[in-house]
Amino acid sequence: MFVAWTLTVAASDLRHRRVANASIVAGLIAAFACAFTARMPFGIAPAQAALGALLGLAALLPFFALHVMGAADVKVFAVLGAWCGPHALLDLWIAASILAGLHALALLLATRTRLATLVRSGEATFELRGHRATPYVTCLGIPALGMLALRQLGGA
Repeated sequence: MFVAWTLTVAASDLRHRRVANASIVAGLIAAFACAFTARMPFGIAPAQAALGALLGLAALLPFFALHVMGAADVKVFAVLGAWCGPHALLDLWIAASILAGLHALALLLATRTRLATLVRSGEATFELRGHRATPYVTCLGIPALGMLALRQLGGA
């Protein structure tokens, strides 16, 4: 379920730069259902799932308030906190931020946009093929899936 949910929200973000609230709710319900039935891919207990969700929400909410991050990014990070636990959030955030930075650099190169032009224009984002901004949900999903793969390979 975790893999299917993560791929679904990542694909939606990548393609449309939107994640439906129904997908967020479904992921949260699935995370807690797995926690209560001891079928979590990351071995997270219900209390850890709740703490992870709250910390995930609290960690990125200020960025949403400052208009530098979308609501879906914040909500997905909270759901990932429920799935992966609070201990995984910092690693996910760092890895996702590195991926987002690489994506922004690739966009700069692909659009041949000079960084100085962005700074002078006052615009926070730039566009490529009608898509604005970096698909941060996708950037969050990639390391989350990587963490699961490492867990499965390591037998932990």
